[in-house]
Amino acid sequence: MYDNVSFRPPTLKELQQTKKNIRNVNIAYRERLNSLERLATWATEKVGSVGFFIIIFLWTAFWLLWNTIGPMETRFDPYPAFVLWLFISNMIQLFLLPLLLIGQNLQSRHAETRAEIDFEINLKSEKEIEAVLLHLEHQHEMLMKLMQNFEKPAKKNKKS
Repeated sequence: MYDNVSFRPPTLKELQQTKKNIRNVNIAYRERLNSLERLATWATEKVGSVGFFIIIFLWTAFWLLWNTIGPMETRFDPYPAFVLWLFISNMIQLFLLPLLLIGQNLQSRHAETRAEIDFEINLKSEKEIEAVLLHLEHQHEMLMKLMQNFEKPAKKNKKS
């Protein structure tokens, strides 16, 4: 394959010179966010947690139980309508929904950027592996030539 001994695969230094620095997309992502986007990301992370679910569940259970079986003089949102509870719950949903959607869009963009960086790293690794394989093939060819050179004198010595 390598008849010419002058063939030389790329060296490590040559590979290092051609590579570009890999950026940390997590830092760039955080630096690029404005305050509303930070709020949306924070809300998405917190609202999408089990802790938030438990808080809402306990608040709802307490509210409904208190206004159903609590002392009559302290009930403030009478059964069966629970109008105040419905109003507050809907307001929470109305305020959280846009923030959650914005946060999910931001997280999606961040995931796409991370995937692009992963692809760049994979390409770089592929080039480096290819260079290593070229070096190995070249070394193999050189060893085969050396073995042939050693075998020729050994055959001549056996014949004589």
